[in-house]
Amino acid sequence: MMRRTHVLPLLLLSPLLLTACGTERPAGDPVAASAAAEASAAAEEDIVTPDELENRAQALGIAPELVYVTGTPGLTLAPQSVGVVGDDGFSASYVVDASGAVLRLAVERGSMTEDTCRELPVGDTSAERTTCEPDAATLYRTGGGRHEYALPKNGFVIRLTADAGAVPRAVLREAADSVHRPDAAEAVATLPSPRPAGTPVERGDLPPAGDGAPDNSVDMGG
Repeated sequence: MMRRTHVLPLLLLSPLLLTACGTERPAGDPVAASAAAEASAAAEEDIVTPDELENRAQALGIAPELVYVTGTPGLTLAPQSVGVVGDDGFSASYVVDASGAVLRLAVERGSMTEDTCRELPVGDTSAERTTCEPDAATLYRTGGGRHEYALPKNGFVIRLTADAGAVPRAVLREAADSVHRPDAAEAVATLPSPRPAGTPVERGDLPPAGDGAPDNSVDMGG
């Protein structure tokens, strides 16, 4: 036996249709188009390819394989601090949220062992003798009022350095334990996007028409 299909009269369906479509905008509406474009751009920004990550690092003169980050709840990256160190190394600073002190992460080519770690000063300069203490797979070093954890890798060394009186050793150790290669989101937050080649620098004093010379004209009367 065939079942009957109950069809609501059109007049009863009309309010439902109007309610369901109340938030939609016409296809040609500029507000809707702008919102869609912004959403699309945001989605594309979250997708970072390995090639783009390499371009971001190389634009700063940094070897992509030397880019490392650390991440603990009490540290905040200072984006303006990101840059090159040495020939093609990576450097970034993190602010300790609890105190405002600064912790520096640096990755440079070279090597370090328990026998040689006293030869390199802690930080840029050191008036005191450098001490070196093995700590698991790292080397804990002190000197000149600073201390650091050094993580020797194959062909390069990762160093996390801070003022000994401002950043406790436990905080420094936690940061060293958290060092890792950045994922896509971390790379976006750490490495600035390079300006595409050939993109002109915006000038606010150039007129929209003419030969492009700065507009230095004045009104009547000077």
